[in-house]
Amino acid sequence: MNMLGQVRHQTVKALNTASPSSLVQQQQRLFATSFTRAQATTTTSQVPILKPSAAARSIPPALPNKTIKSILTTTKPDTVVKVQGWIRSTRHQKHVTFVEVNDGSSLKGVQAILNGGQGKGLVAGTSVELEGTLVKSLGKEQALELQVSNMKVIGSCDAETYPLQKKRHSFEFLREISHLRSRAKTASAILRLRSASAWGFQKFFESQEFVQVHTPLLTSHDCEGGGEVFKIAPRISARAQQQHEEKKGSNQESLSASSPSSGPAPSEFFGSSVYLTVSGQLHLEIIASALSRVYTMGPVFRAEPSMTPRHLSEFWMLEAEVAFLDKLDHLLDFSEACLRETTRYLLENCSEDIEFLNTWIDKSLKQRLTQMVEEPFKRMTYTEAVEILQKSGEKFEFEPKWGQGLQSEHEKWLAGSYCKGPVFVTDYPAKLKPFYMRKNDENLLVPGIGELMGGSLREERPEVLKQQLLDFGLGEEEYQWYMDLRKYGTVPHGGWGIGFERYLLMVTGMDNVRDIIPFPRYNNHCKF
Repeated sequence: MNMLGQVRHQTVKALNTASPSSLVQQQQRLFATSFTRAQATTTTSQVPILKPSAAARSIPPALPNKTIKSILTTTKPDTVVKVQGWIRSTRHQKHVTFVEVNDGSSLKGVQAILNGGQGKGLVAGTSVELEGTLVKSLGKEQALELQVSNMKVIGSCDAETYPLQKKRHSFEFLREISHLRSRAKTASAILRLRSASAWGFQKFFESQEFVQVHTPLLTSHDCEGGGEVFKIAPRISARAQQQHEEKKGSNQESLSASSPSSGPAPSEFFGSSVYLTVSGQLHLEIIASALSRVYTMGPVFRAEPSMTPRHLSEFWMLEAEVAFLDKLDHLLDFSEACLRETTRYLLENCSEDIEFLNTWIDKSLKQRLTQMVEEPFKRMTYTEAVEILQKSGEKFEFEPKWGQGLQSEHEKWLAGSYCKGPVFVTDYPAKLKPFYMRKNDENLLVPGIGELMGGSLREERPEVLKQQLLDFGLGEEEYQWYMDLRKYGTVPHGGWGIGFERYLLMVTGMDNVRDIIPFPRYNNHCKF
């Protein structure tokens, strides 16, 4: 009998003879002793692998207090609870005060009832801690309410200057007070949907065995080739600049590569030009050449001075790369599944926020999201799209012509009026594509937004990629690392990128991208 067999035999024998009172101690002692002996005499290959149980482990609470959402969904009536949050509204009557308290965990928060003089002086914006009994509500707006027995004001609020009152505020006004707008119902609903969307995408990628990669924000290249990049330059004090120049002039030899004090001039911190990233795609291709299925999600930057409601200088991109992918239809199927499953996750887990936005922002929101989940996306080629636009009879500001890019008005009409749902447009002319694309590419257009996703099969053939670098005027030496990926075990592969804020426009029904990112940065605007 091997060592592990002896361990099991001893454990069973000991447990059969142990008294009930000492059973737990006997188990613990035998396991500790046996594991130590077995570990010392067995090889790694002999140690059994313990697979996780089928049932997902529930992580216990790590904080002392429950959120209002948790209290309302898990607590039985007539239970004493404690809630903390900010007062959203107050209603004072002669002998009672009604306050709505919200901590951001849910849309409505909880209605609290304060008797006597407890609620005197309470105003919107005040942060409070309330303790009392959760009871069934007689009102129609909520199932439960809090009958307060103890109240503590944590932070007072100046009612005369507090800008958020119990009324609808314009989105333009809320942008002016963006440090407070997250307390507004619409803004908080968008933030919860933003969080849930990120989690929904991550769950999808996890289900497809992808590895998340953190691509760099600083990069030496412009992935898209558009030239609209922010160049990095360090901020050096005048004194540090003077010291650098004095050291450089006084002893040129001291600036040799071996000197610990040597380094590039302050204007060339990295020794060459460096930019804020516009995409993590090329970095993802590096990792995909080893891990096969990878994705990243993070901020990207465009020095584009456009002031339209669709453009930001800093926004978030979700990007994926898949190795051993050689058919465009497979890439389209994967793209569609990702959007479909993430949107399904939102419908199933964020119904309260979606219902609110459907009522106050876009009354067709639920119908469109349900359609995205239940109906297949349509597909057409670029040539077919141009022909449809030309024969539509619509008066576009920009005339659709073959060989030119589709304008936003074209994209919205194709998705909204013609297809009445998401549509993939594939096979764009070569001159409209970046250097890394094969002939097959795709853009996903959705109603109200236009382009949501862009992707392609990548050019994996070394000789073709080399020629495309020349055609685009890009130095082969600068992209030698990219050529090496094709030189050492090249594989067909493809991927795509989704503008995360544009996806949020779609699932919230909002019109302006500046309203669905917490801290918008755009031309002539960068607060905080």
